Amino acid sequence: MRRAWLSLSLVAFLFVAVLPGVTPLSAQVQRPIALEVDAREAPRKIFHAKLKIPAKPGGLTLLYPKWIPGEHGPTGPIADVAGLKITAGGKTIPWRRDPLNMYGLEIEVPAGADAVEVSLDFLSPAETGGFSFGSSATANLALISWNQLLLYPKGANADETTYDASLELPAGWKFATALETERQSGARVEFQPVSLTTLVDSPLLAGKNFRVVELSVGEPRHRLDIAADSEAALEISPELTAAYKNLVAETGALFGSRPYRHYDFLLTLSDHTAHFGLEHHESSDNRVPERSLLDPDKRRVNLAGLLPHEMVHTWNAKYRRPAIMAIGKLDEPVRGDLLWVYEGLTEYLGGILTPRSGLWTPDDYRQALAATAAEMDSQRGRTWRPLVDTAVSAQILFGSRADGASWRRGVDFYPESELLWLEADTVIRRETKGRKSLDAFCRLFHGGHSGSPKVLPYTFDDLVAALNQVAPYNWKGFWTSRLDATTQKAPLAGIEAVGWRLVYRDTQSEFQKSVEGANETVDVRYSVGFALNKDGLIPDVIPESPAANAGIGPGMKLLAVNGRRWSKDVLREGIRDTRRGKPLELLVENGEFFQTHKLDYAGGERYPHLEREMGKPDVLTEIIRAKRR
Repeated sequence: MRRAWLSLSLVAFLFVAVLPGVTPLSAQVQRPIALEVDAREAPRKIFHAKLKIPAKPGGLTLLYPKWIPGEHGPTGPIADVAGLKITAGGKTIPWRRDPLNMYGLEIEVPAGADAVEVSLDFLSPAETGGFSFGSSATANLALISWNQLLLYPKGANADETTYDASLELPAGWKFATALETERQSGARVEFQPVSLTTLVDSPLLAGKNFRVVELSVGEPRHRLDIAADSEAALEISPELTAAYKNLVAETGALFGSRPYRHYDFLLTLSDHTAHFGLEHHESSDNRVPERSLLDPDKRRVNLAGLLPHEMVHTWNAKYRRPAIMAIGKLDEPVRGDLLWVYEGLTEYLGGILTPRSGLWTPDDYRQALAATAAEMDSQRGRTWRPLVDTAVSAQILFGSRADGASWRRGVDFYPESELLWLEADTVIRRETKGRKSLDAFCRLFHGGHSGSPKVLPYTFDDLVAALNQVAPYNWKGFWTSRLDATTQKAPLAGIEAVGWRLVYRDTQSEFQKSVEGANETVDVRYSVGFALNKDGLIPDVIPESPAANAGIGPGMKLLAVNGRRWSKDVLREGIRDTRRGKPLELLVENGEFFQTHKLDYAGGERYPHLEREMGKPDVLTEIIRAKRR
């Protein structure tokens, strides 16, 4: 899962909470579980599902998935399940929710029954926020996340429990998924039997306006499958198509393997679904605004880095997975201690693959890196909360509010770990006198397997050993000192080691302008200490910044600058004039009250940039240079 600029959008293994006090299911799930999904009412945001689950007479607990792969938290949307009915032999079976686990349903299978039948509806939300539990359907398209539409017996092993899944779509809709089709008749599709693990790991994209773009020749095949709310939004330029083909080639050059039989980028273009990226082993679920292929700002900010990040997860998360996240069960908690590898390394690799593929220019990458460095350098929460804790507590931080984020910290194991992995790359280059780089580690640690998906777990010690094999160094000390420390400043040694440095200038970069254009925001965090949306709402204020010292806080709304109704130009002009000694007074609305705050600030506009350090080699340009052969 990838974080978005200025907001978290934001990737892992499915598991569910333990149900205490109920006898685990023995190995009776030998026959496949039948799952029939009716998506014909997807435009109404209603999905119907029927299951036939083999069972023996006696007590049985059925579970609804709680911890969704890649979302790093208990986000299973059980509150959106309605109309649940369970029968056996045509007779209704009463069910009772486990009072200690809202995801567990207890039933008594009657004598003589060898299966129970379940029917349920899933009500897709209208809200666009969140991850896969957010809006997944519009009038013209739908995302099928199978975990939302099924139950499974407690105690069943997800890798060994088989599902026969079928789907009925609205007439005329096309679809794409990593699942293999067994047969299709009109709008009804039957898929080849797969394990519960594979089913949940294989979402399906369907829609009225649909396009498939082939990205490779031969095996394994790679496709970009696009569904959009309008036919016009499907248009993709030859240059962008070529860049996605380059991405396929660049991942091959980086890892030297293909740990999948085929790969599908599922790309949703809609303003009315949740926006995020979620990795899967043989596909990725990528949801962005409708005009992301057409609008240069949206393409640069929302789309360019998303598909590289999610594809990297195939190697770094799905194939090589932290052992504490590869438990092989669906009902035990998974720890996030190593998310700084799972997500942080992916953030770094996805970032450098974006310019290597031509999805960003080299300058785009440098400007994006400057934005990340500045964001982390202004993060005041680092003074009390170590980086590793943002990974351990990811399950609560993903749901935390925007207000107070600069003091609380968010899921900083994404952006800050990107800076750390850049530094690790420079250490390898230095210790091997330029003969090796982090690319060599990726090929050693993540490469070696091609073909059907499998999981090769690792520990922190395994990671350290592999890094030492590439370049002997005190890697254990390197990571523990950076992960466990509380500091004032961000780890910028990697940027400095590649011949650049973070500076602030009074003009925005083109990337920063695109971020503001795509997200409809105004970002003046590095001058007065806040960003705000198009309506003037201030989501957060950097502690100890001029705005914070003047009494401005999160949730307030900017109304006027120096007595004039605010606009982004008026605000920037007011900040710029502080260099000439002019005061800066902001009228803000705080609930039902209004107050003018005078800021003690004379620094003018300040925006982050990367600047070359003369006398040092430009290693950064080499890092992002195309490597495909």
